Amino acid sequence: MRAFIYTGGFVAADGITDHPEEGDLVIAADSGYKTAARLDVKVQIALGDFDSFPLEDVDRDVECITVPAEKDFTDTQMAVDLALSRGADFLFIIGGLSGRLDHTLSNLGILEDLEKRDVRAVLCDGINRVRLIRSTGELIPRSGYTYFSLLAADEVVKGVTVEGGKYPLKNATLRRSHQFAVSNEIAKNCALITVKKGRLFIIESRDPA
Repeated sequence: MRAFIYTGGFVAADGITDHPEEGDLVIAADSGYKTAARLDVKVQIALGDFDSFPLEDVDRDVECITVPAEKDFTDTQMAVDLALSRGADFLFIIGGLSGRLDHTLSNLGILEDLEKRDVRAVLCDGINRVRLIRSTGELIPRSGYTYFSLLAADEVVKGVTVEGGKYPLKNATLRRSHQFAVSNEIAKNCALITVKKGRLFIIESRDPA
């Protein structure tokens, strides 16, 4: 089952191309309820401490889960755990990449945790779209995102190959302390990225309108 989790903060609506369909689970993490409303998405579950969004503004048919303001995990992390507990195995997290750097890095950590659980996930705010792969391949089709970058999530990532990119790579080694596979572009219709060993963030980006 797919789950969509909407978070607070900046989201460029014109860059959001993934939307819930019938049968998908839709969760708002606190002020992500406003994000979902702006994207004309009907929320099924609203979760949070509601410090930045009043509970009274939530529609009555929405399941509300209130959590303490002082807690060990962010609202987004708790929404992810809720989605997994409800049976989701593919997550779209909308938002969470712009604004406070601590939240951004925390959300990238969520992608790492989900990969360990064998759960596919995409993190997107309409300007950037991020996924994490380990020792596998990923096909990136041409879209509204102009650039794609490959960032090592491990100290050393080996056997990185890019086919179909403006700047090809073949069996390259990327290091977390020396990132150089940044701001590539898709040359034709798609690019194929393969990794022999290690974890790699694939980041698609576009310039803000």
